[in-house]
Amino acid sequence: MSAILSADDLNDFISPGVACIKPVETLPKQAPKEINAYEVTTEDKIHKENAPPAQISLTDCLACSGCVTSAEAVLVSLQSHAEVLNALDSQLSFDPVDLHGNDGSHQADKKLFIASVSPQVRASLAATYGVSESETGCMLDQLLGGPQGLKSGGRYGNGFTWIVDTNAMREASLVLGADEVIESLLTPDTQGCSSNASPKRPILSSACPGWICYAEKTHPHVLPHLSRLKSPQALTGTLLKTVLSRRLNIRPDQIWHVSIMPCFDKKLEASREELTDIYWRSQPADLPSVQPVRDVDCVITAREVIMLADTRGISFPNLPRQPLASQLAFPDPTLSAFLFPKPRSPRSRVQSPEAGTSGGYLYHILQTQLSLHPNSTLISTRGRNADVVEYTITSPTSPSPIFKAARYYGFRNIQNLVRKLKPVKKSRLPGARSSAAKTGAGMDYAYVEVMACPGGCTNGGGQIKVDDVPLKPETALSQKEWLARIDEAYFSMEDDSEDDHERDTAMTDDNSSDPGDLINGISPSYVKGILEHWSASTGIELQKLVTTSYRKVESDVGKVGGGENERVVELAGKIGGGW
Repeated sequence: MSAILSADDLNDFISPGVACIKPVETLPKQAPKEINAYEVTTEDKIHKENAPPAQISLTDCLACSGCVTSAEAVLVSLQSHAEVLNALDSQLSFDPVDLHGNDGSHQADKKLFIASVSPQVRASLAATYGVSESETGCMLDQLLGGPQGLKSGGRYGNGFTWIVDTNAMREASLVLGADEVIESLLTPDTQGCSSNASPKRPILSSACPGWICYAEKTHPHVLPHLSRLKSPQALTGTLLKTVLSRRLNIRPDQIWHVSIMPCFDKKLEASREELTDIYWRSQPADLPSVQPVRDVDCVITAREVIMLADTRGISFPNLPRQPLASQLAFPDPTLSAFLFPKPRSPRSRVQSPEAGTSGGYLYHILQTQLSLHPNSTLISTRGRNADVVEYTITSPTSPSPIFKAARYYGFRNIQNLVRKLKPVKKSRLPGARSSAAKTGAGMDYAYVEVMACPGGCTNGGGQIKVDDVPLKPETALSQKEWLARIDEAYFSMEDDSEDDHERDTAMTDDNSSDPGDLINGISPSYVKGILEHWSASTGIELQKLVTTSYRKVESDVGKVGGGENERVVELAGKIGGGW
């Protein structure tokens, strides 16, 4: 729930004072203390006027029932560019020779540093420096793993061994999401909300952590509708830690993974207990005293990438715009071809503007449904604003729509969505008529793509803002024009026909898929083959690797015996106003 939501539309911003501390007015009032004019007061009895800043962890924030926006100002210091530099300077990294030996168990004091980057971040940096998205990807690779980047300084000269594009696991999310919807359409909609149950219709996307936090804390009635699939960030973290720990024979806590995302709330997602190794370890009872290891250790944003370079004295725009001269081979050749398609740049297919700026979950599901219903037609209808769009698939052979879905971006629209999903309360008055007919009207969707930020993920709170860019007065841009420039960079990701040919040929040679089964430029059979290989090579059930769970979260703020009221009030005063 990033603060950029408040930049253009205050009505779309959840007040941190009300949402986070729930609110201050509900806290028990302190009884006035009687003052004895004749009492001698010593120094230790004087109440401190300036108490030390409140310290809370990411887990503490997720335990509250309010909006997390107001906590971002505190939490950002716990996952920041400074934390990345501290990690790099804390321990020696594995030598390439050690990793080629496929056994790092004899070097328990070393770490393996890996990074993953989202396409929205590359688009933000590309718009900032006036370069192409592919050139930005090369510059990021040079910063994170090149000789002129982070390796040029620091205590040990450490850098990141592998830099992964999250678009690879985004493809996995899209294929799995389409299958999840198909399964829900073939299954009676009577599931419960247990972690193993399939979501109820309409299935609501779960890749946006701001939306998930909001649902868990304020609208638990929508939890049974949430997609059980992990986000691309979480999937990437799980894949890297499971595969590398087993292939290299090292502990998961020896792998340090930083994710570069457009959103501050991704820091909150990385802190979730459900996204740690205890949920995929084969035998968690073996190490009962070991602390859970996060699949993603740290998350930084586009703005923090610039801070990361500046702190090391590196000029980001002057970094080489060519791919790294060499990169260590990933220990699993099959997964290497999936994570690092050749040629390395460009690393992603062209994004259709119709897919939106948040990964194209709904778009891929619609394309999948169109492929299943030949001669069908897709009709889109704009809602009350540009961030609400309804999609209907019709067929000449069917009098009624065969598939309906929608897109809801921004909290102003999300509130309308969850209101429609709210269960009806039965009236206690005798003879009262039920309002069930009115509640949920128009909610015959099979799927809804929900994102917290108006305009989608390119508008994330961690993206570089127009005010951060030094522009001449005659070239000054409004925030809307600036976002349009970022979107243009996002949708201009180059496509390489030779790359497509090489990839299709590789898929055919591996007998993993038929190049003719492409949907939205993605081969579902190829992706499913990769996922099956991942599960088989790690010995972990695929369901445990790709799914997660959600839970209703309640706060003890203001309750008898719960929380430190004085500390909560102080925290609210210090961070009120958001990031």
